[in-house]
Amino acid sequence: MDAATRPIDRWFASYSGDHRDATNQAIHVFAVPLILWSVVALLWCIPAPGTLFRAGFWAGLAMFAAFLFYYRASRRLGLGMAAMFALLGLLTHVLFATLGRMPLVTLAVVVFVVTWIAQFIGHRIEGRKPSFLTDLTYLLIGPAWVLLKLYRRLGWSY
Repeated sequence: MDAATRPIDRWFASYSGDHRDATNQAIHVFAVPLILWSVVALLWCIPAPGTLFRAGFWAGLAMFAAFLFYYRASRRLGLGMAAMFALLGLLTHVLFATLGRMPLVTLAVVVFVVTWIAQFIGHRIEGRKPSFLTDLTYLLIGPAWVLLKLYRRLGWSY
């Protein structure tokens, strides 16, 4: 399949079209990874009785499912997101061990709410609605789009 016709390229083109303003892009580069972490942290705190991995089981399952989505779209992107998930999982594991379940839930909720407010401010500045309001798949595209910006800065292809 020609690289220009890959579904991931169409997703990125559409997502980029909703994120042209430099301020909105900067907000997204900051906020999207924090939103991703907050979701991982919240899922981390959901107990999974009867498993070997009482804390982190649901987060691990979600990260693995998301990894499969990214890897299917682009191997290099999938591997980059796997590295990102590993870092987020490690950070969350340390925070869970240090803070405990409820303080981590509180922190994750605060980060989630504040960063979503920032996202909506960015879209207000942009004058465009968030992409996920047209298709929920864009909730997965956002983190990959931020990673893509890093890949481009490093001169890497995806």
